[in-house]
Amino acid sequence: MSRLKIAAGNWKMNKTFEDAMQLSRAIANASRDESVLTILGVPSIYLKMIVDQVLYVEGLEVAAQNCHSQPSGAYTGEISAPMLASIGVKYVILGHSERRADFAESNSELAEKVDIALENDLIPIFCCGESLQIRKSGKHLEYVTDQLKDSLFHLTEQQFSKLILAYEPIWAIGTGETATPEQAQEMHAHLRNAISLQYSQEIAAQVPILYGGSVKPSNAVEIFSQQDVDGGLVGGASLKSDDFTRIINSF
Repeated sequence: MSRLKIAAGNWKMNKTFEDAMQLSRAIANASRDESVLTILGVPSIYLKMIVDQVLYVEGLEVAAQNCHSQPSGAYTGEISAPMLASIGVKYVILGHSERRADFAESNSELAEKVDIALENDLIPIFCCGESLQIRKSGKHLEYVTDQLKDSLFHLTEQQFSKLILAYEPIWAIGTGETATPEQAQEMHAHLRNAISLQYSQEIAAQVPILYGGSVKPSNAVEIFSQQDVDGGLVGGASLKSDDFTRIINSF
């Protein structure tokens, strides 16, 4: 089964308004492979403006970087899934390693966020991954599988089939350690097998799994050539239109 090819950029907490609009415009106008779904994960304050800017651009969508687990309420500073849906956002990044580490997001809380996202027709880009300590313990495959079990495996087949997964080897981001394409393939294949055991081979074969470990123009071709790697969740390189465009065209 042919799976969707995806290049998702996570801008994190970067760019002023003028810079953000310029970056999204440059990516929209670049010579891109339109068969690749390109997703811009932009700061929440810019979502509506960038959604409107790329509305009619083929193959280009916008993602929020997070949403709250409740539809509304007294949660100062938070943004709900219904709010995102109401301005035309179609995707939301959930469970990013920085959210898990810095904001203590648990697997159970992420399960609630996945549910509320799906209820509002948002497609979750669900992040999973292990630390250096877990990797060196040799329990990384089990650990990441448990993240899926605790946050996603309560979903029906129909619900699960809407997801995009993103594997982040946290141990290879800013640590001096390096993840090889073969290590990415090992984890992606393992996750796909876990999905097939929980649901079916058909569901496992169709769910895109992105790699989120420091994807750059220099390594994208080799990473994306792995059998079970369907694209990337790109951090720093997504903040430069030329670099991100080269990654988009790496398929």
